Amino acid sequence: MDIDLRFFATFREAVGEKERTRTVADDTTVGDVLASLEAEYEGLEGQLLADGEVRPQLSVLKNGRNVVHMEGVDTTLEAGDVVSVFPPVAGG
Repeated sequence: MDIDLRFFATFREAVGEKERTRTVADDTTVGDVLASLEAEYEGLEGQLLADGEVRPQLSVLKNGRNVVHMEGVDTTLEAGDVVSVFPPVAGG
């Protein structure tokens, strides 16, 4: 099945593009996708997961809803889902 991935700010720089479509297995979770991104892109290594969970400062959304309000890294994905990955935001 195909899902869409969207990257923002420094994560967009690490991946080299704003959006990408990825083909994944039917039983893929958000955690599976984040782990594969860390392995694939040197600039993302260690930036998305900590101790098997989404790093606390990040926002990872499935179809606009934060996965921490769902099943976290165990949130399952379906064909056509959009996963958006936002780095920590600072400023004032």
